[in-house]
Amino acid sequence: MLGTELVSLAVEAAASKTSDPTVVIEVGDLLAITEHFVITSGSNDRQVRAIAEEIERRLKTAGGGGPRTVEGLDDARWVLMDYGDFVVHVFVEEARRFYDLERLWGDAPRLQVGLGAKA
Repeated sequence: MLGTELVSLAVEAAASKTSDPTVVIEVGDLLAITEHFVITSGSNDRQVRAIAEEIERRLKTAGGGGPRTVEGLDDARWVLMDYGDFVVHVFVEEARRFYDLERLWGDAPRLQVGLGAKA
């Protein structure tokens, strides 16, 4: 699968577990280490963990493999999943508002993918 197909699958997996908006930011021209950030959130640590697990399950099932690294799963306030071409950030809602990556990367273009994506 291509990177954007895996990003789209990650967005769909997140949307299956949360009604919070999922945003994909194209950071490849600004950041040398990855092409996209997928940003989503859940209302509590259990939901954050469920979102991260669903993303990993769907990507593995589709043949995309697992993440290179996963950080933050223990307390599940901000889970970071590094897939190389893209990085998934799954926040608890209040942490998402606090760190506000959408504003921080506000000049970067948004990629419209999957059912859960918001531009």
